[in-house]
Amino acid sequence: MNKCSTKQRLAIFASGAGSNAMQLITHFSTHTTISIELVVCNKPDAGVVNIAKQYNIDVLMIDKKKFDADGYLKEILAKGINFIVLAGFLWKIPEILIKDFKKKIVNIHPALLPKYGGKGMYGQQVHNSVIEAGEKESGITIHWVDGQYDHGKVIFQVSCPVLKDDTATTLSKRIHTLEHQYYPLIVEKVLMEKK
Repeated sequence: MNKCSTKQRLAIFASGAGSNAMQLITHFSTHTTISIELVVCNKPDAGVVNIAKQYNIDVLMIDKKKFDADGYLKEILAKGINFIVLAGFLWKIPEILIKDFKKKIVNIHPALLPKYGGKGMYGQQVHNSVIEAGEKESGITIHWVDGQYDHGKVIFQVSCPVLKDDTATTLSKRIHTLEHQYYPLIVEKVLMEKK
């Protein structure tokens, strides 16, 4: 099999409702060389679990102690996964996965990194911090994952205005629109360039 025809088999790591996971799953559902094969989740009641079931995608429920110890590497590799996409996944990725999936793990962050990133900076906390600081713009950052929170090399950023009367809720709606619009496209672009 030549390199051009190698299928990219993706795992989505998610902890929440799964709106970004849903966008990725639907975007790649008819793709000829990229497929979502696994959803990895740390919360049994997360919305993403139902989305995965709806699309007949296997779900791997993970435990923090084992994840920190061995990253579930064996289970992930057993599914033939060769790329990982984080979509609202709140745990730090262990070194074993970062090493085995070097330059093969991407994340999306709801702010313009390096600002408003790091441990504990997710969801509404990010948007509240942006508004409280009086920022005129926010946006999304898609980046490679390394051993630190929200730290890896930036792949793509796009911004949107922070309006005078914005709340964390109104700003997050605008950020979600950007995430849904760009994340599947940028993941696809990265994967197509890897061929």
